[in-house]
Amino acid sequence: MSEVSRSTLKVIAAIIWLGGGLILALKAREFFAAAKLLQPDSAWSWIAVIVAILIGGLKAHFIFGRFCRKNLDRIAALDVPRPWQAFRTRFYLFLATMVLLAAVLSGLAVGSYPALLGVVMLDVSLAVALLGSARFFWTHPRP
Repeated sequence: MSEVSRSTLKVIAAIIWLGGGLILALKAREFFAAAKLLQPDSAWSWIAVIVAILIGGLKAHFIFGRFCRKNLDRIAALDVPRPWQAFRTRFYLFLATMVLLAAVLSGLAVGSYPALLGVVMLDVSLAVALLGSARFFWTHPRP
């Protein structure tokens, strides 16, 4: 039933990975704009973004890159790849939990400059980590 090639599964995983990074980057941009409306002259907005980019780069290198490589090795070892096996089941559960948590945090942050910056930092660091580690989808040896 709906068997796919390992290369197709790798593309599905990359689309999910990159999609998450792009969505987080767009969300961070909106929350950054909201924070700047509250305190337009504050340098803390830019400091938060710069720190988040640095943290995201470290996450991409040390955490997310390792996760990508392990997932690609797992895909390569599948006997009969199916479209939903781009990631393990627990990844999808974790993703759903993170989306719900992000919605709650985003709602709580509205109107609060420090909380908006916190969400911006979280979203930027995760976006940079996801987008920065996506290179493994192309540089990792073929399955």
